Amino acid sequence: MRKFFVDLISCLVMLVFVYAAVSKLRDFEGFRTQLGQSPLLTGYTAFVSWLIPSIELLITLLFFFNATRLVALYVSYTLMVLFSGYIVAITRFSDYIPCSCGGILENMTWDQHLVFNLFFVVLTLTAILLYDRPPSSIFFAKNQGKPKTC
Repeated sequence: MRKFFVDLISCLVMLVFVYAAVSKLRDFEGFRTQLGQSPLLTGYTAFVSWLIPSIELLITLLFFFNATRLVALYVSYTLMVLFSGYIVAITRFSDYIPCSCGGILENMTWDQHLVFNLFFVVLTLTAILLYDRPPSSIFFAKNQGKPKTC
């Protein structure tokens, strides 16, 4: 059951990142213009406009392999926390609030987008906690699988 939920959450996160990356790349000039309007990212627009969709696509690729799925979950979690922090910073501490993201998220307010992001932060954290990790090989080699006694 745990594996089912991790796989389901992984698929949902993959869909969000693929959708986000493709919508940014489809309207790359619009995305870059919106980043340029951000008071926090103005000086980094050219770099960030390529970096964000590249990371989103890389994360998606990491989800396809069992060996890198946990890494994908951690990176997804981190990126969603960073995006959420960016939304809080822009909406609470900036005089100018640029347009929202493209695609479906464009119809959301910044507060709705924050709730959306936080929902995925919680989902991703849930998948990380449910992820079935193999026991540490060092622990089992030293103790032959037995609990340590005094």
